[in-house]
Amino acid sequence: MRRVFACLAMLAGCAWLLGTAPVAVARTRVLRVGTYHGIRGQYKTIQAAVNHAKPGDFILIAPGDYKTKSWKFPKGSGRQFPAGVLIQTPDLTVRGMNRNTVTVDGTKKHSAKCSDKKAAQNFGPGSSGGPAGLNGIEVWKADDVSVENLTVCNFLGGSGGDGGTGNEIWWNGGANSGKIDGWDYLGSYLTATSTWYNTKVSPATAEVSAAEYGIFSSNWDGGTWSDTYASNMNDSGYYIGACQQECNQVVNDAWAEYNALGYSGSNSGGRLVVKNSQFDNNEDGFDTNSQNGDEPSPQNGACPDNGISPITHTSSCWVFMDNYVHNNNDPDVPTAGFAAAGPVGTGMSISGGRNDTVMDNKFENNGAWGNIIVPFPDEGPPCTGGTGGQTSSTLCLFDEYGDAIIDNHYKNDGYWGNPTNGDFEATNLEPDEPTDCFSGNTEIGGGSITPEDQTLEQEYPSCNGNAVAPDDNTEFTTEVLCDSQISFGGAGSTPCPPGSSYPRFSESKIHDGLHKLPPKRKLKSMPHPCKGVPRNPWCPASKK
Repeated sequence: MRRVFACLAMLAGCAWLLGTAPVAVARTRVLRVGTYHGIRGQYKTIQAAVNHAKPGDFILIAPGDYKTKSWKFPKGSGRQFPAGVLIQTPDLTVRGMNRNTVTVDGTKKHSAKCSDKKAAQNFGPGSSGGPAGLNGIEVWKADDVSVENLTVCNFLGGSGGDGGTGNEIWWNGGANSGKIDGWDYLGSYLTATSTWYNTKVSPATAEVSAAEYGIFSSNWDGGTWSDTYASNMNDSGYYIGACQQECNQVVNDAWAEYNALGYSGSNSGGRLVVKNSQFDNNEDGFDTNSQNGDEPSPQNGACPDNGISPITHTSSCWVFMDNYVHNNNDPDVPTAGFAAAGPVGTGMSISGGRNDTVMDNKFENNGAWGNIIVPFPDEGPPCTGGTGGQTSSTLCLFDEYGDAIIDNHYKNDGYWGNPTNGDFEATNLEPDEPTDCFSGNTEIGGGSITPEDQTLEQEYPSCNGNAVAPDDNTEFTTEVLCDSQISFGGAGSTPCPPGSSYPRFSESKIHDGLHKLPPKRKLKSMPHPCKGVPRNPWCPASKK
């Protein structure tokens, strides 16, 4: 968009050569919120600046605690997805002047910043089922919007418990539509967290009090997150979903901890790369899966149009690489609802995912498994890409296949010592599906991977597309179901085999305050927040 403005400016400047009247050209404006270095901006609230912004504008936000005094519903949403800050104008840059001191805050006016007091929480607009919850910064079907250099906290889920609220930062291309209606974004130098979760009620009710997702993209094609952090989420710190094979997104230098899932990706594949990131102290470090909901399913990492990835040099364009996944053993994070089924002690789960590549990562000190590849049992229709699900009460099975576990490094994974606990393991249930493959995986510090893992590498060294027979890997499958406390067919939790034991959620160990943010030195702020911004009173000598 800015290149278009530049071209128009050139035409206007040369109009005299063409013998025509000058063309009126829109200028990139800088809208300032709050007071920075004693200089007052034009607006007191972020939403007011957003309301007055035009495509191409910058919105700069001074340090401060920006409380949610009201909310807006996206146009055409049917009064769904209310947000404290709603952006519906494309090609905006919304940038804080300091990541750690610019806070978009879901708590009530006059409360402390990101207060952990129950009375301070804002549960959003009412609905027939109770408080609807609230989102923080929501970009609704607006292309090329950048959100940078700020913190968002305490936007909580509502009575629906469906992820429509409770999201700290959300690029929403039309949730529940089954369509892509958002293109390109940038999220950088962002922190998303929450300080409150009510454990004094039933798990189903507790989910209403939880923040659901930290940094979230759905129904979107194209975008990058870089230098970000997310913690204390009831579902996942990061989420990319409902983009099937059109995701075209990159997650770089992310850090997720103290979430039910560090990352969750439902029905998100194609060109999607997660790299140089850390997932630790979650219940389950990283999970990508196929499922009903956030359609269209399934999750498929194959390159679109039969292409070849420049990273893997194979037909798999979904790549998890150069990440550090460790110590994901915490059952006492906020966890209620579906995400609670993540198997505690697991570094990474591919659940009903297909054609994904996991390469050159470190998996360390995950008590159950470093990484696992398993089917995903859901229920009912539409079951697109799955098997069964003809009625709401019947099993919809998303089997996994074509996944590559290559050149990863393991240390002390599976130390809980239950049967099959270890570095990596897999189960597939349906016939004539392409083989998974395992090769080049090693132990950190020397030594060989376990004999069981060596057998997998010897039997399936290449994802060559050859069909393999089903292998329900009964002992391993039973252990995963025991750990995650779910079952096939919804018949109640699978009992653990004699002698097996996995940590369970304990109300006595989690507290309303949750985990505090890391020191500010570990959450680096944008070095030059004036870079690229037109000159203005806050940036008198702007850097290009």
